[in-house]
Amino acid sequence: MTKNYDPETAMQAGRYLDYGGQYLPEVLMPEINRVAAAYAKYKDDPDFLNEFHTLLREYAGRPSLLYYAKNMTADLGGAQIYLKREDLNHTGAHKINNVIGQALLAKRMGKTRLIAETGAGQHGVATATIAALFGMECEIFMGKMDTDRQRLNVYRMELLGAKVNAVTSGSMVLKDAVNAALQNYAARSDDTFYVMGSAVGPHPFPAMVHDFQSVISKESKAQLQDAIGQLPDYVVACVGGGSNAIGSFAEYIKDPSVHLIGCEAAGKGITTKQTAATMALGSTGIFHGMKSRFLQNHDGQIDSVYSISAGLDYPGVGPEHVALMDEGRAKYVPITDDEAVDAFEYIAKQEGIIAAIESCHAVAEVQKLAPTLSKNQVIICTLSGRGDKDVASIAKYRGIELNED
Repeated sequence: MTKNYDPETAMQAGRYLDYGGQYLPEVLMPEINRVAAAYAKYKDDPDFLNEFHTLLREYAGRPSLLYYAKNMTADLGGAQIYLKREDLNHTGAHKINNVIGQALLAKRMGKTRLIAETGAGQHGVATATIAALFGMECEIFMGKMDTDRQRLNVYRMELLGAKVNAVTSGSMVLKDAVNAALQNYAARSDDTFYVMGSAVGPHPFPAMVHDFQSVISKESKAQLQDAIGQLPDYVVACVGGGSNAIGSFAEYIKDPSVHLIGCEAAGKGITTKQTAATMALGSTGIFHGMKSRFLQNHDGQIDSVYSISAGLDYPGVGPEHVALMDEGRAKYVPITDDEAVDAFEYIAKQEGIIAAIESCHAVAEVQKLAPTLSKNQVIICTLSGRGDKDVASIAKYRGIELNED
């Protein structure tokens, strides 16, 4: 990594090289600035951090395991493979880490209502869970297409007391859910905190998500040192907006010997229109309050995107990831639906783990990478969530209809 990019300075300023910033309607700027001021006040506050880490430990169930995947290691040959098991967290994904942090900030700001966008539903479930724990009102915005393919998570959110809004505008996927949530936030910012689910949006949200999700790499770094006394050679994670990946990368950004690989959703392939491969095909633009990289046409209109994964079908990516790519510090690779589904079945059969289809984009890259490395090299692959929610859609993808009645 060159001297042009320092993560700590970037997060404080809200600028990741030329990316990030705050690009919002005037009506939202005072509230966003209040959020930024509150975060600056509390992010290093001992009482805040103590409550955050207590909830991570006693409610979310951290630390999550760093599991040596001996069967995959033996089958693939080459590198030793370790899996960071975020799928074992309460609610079944990494999302709970960030939601706890943002909800605690909301409480300190005097907010009584949480809203969130969600794609695969895991962020929505985590937000509804913490809202129930804290006795707060909760409303979730989810694209109609995603509510149809993630009905289990919709019911889980409703069971937890949240109102789930199926967004029918646009392509009816994650980007449209973000639009709806921002509109609602503008209308009710007096009592409402928008819990941003990924490393996207206006400052300070990418910085907050980086900080709250960095627990993933803080743990994995210490756990691998305890296990074998070395740093990993590669850290691999899936990337939609990028919260799981930035959390997996955070503690290694300043370790140049550690290669960072983000795996994005290529859908039907990067030569088709049915893709969400932002890093491979996107260009610089402004959307959802940030300057970053997006799939868009020559007029700056955001393209429709596609992935089998509801959590990765976002037409952009967090600004810090674009900075890491531009600096050559991280590499981003596209993974197709077919590759991810094959990996979904592979890890289930090899390790007895049903991982989220999002996570399986990273598993697919590990299947390619591990055999090219030596036996003394180490890969950490983050399993961002569990795959219960995906079983029916993967079965359908394979031509098997499950009776869900």
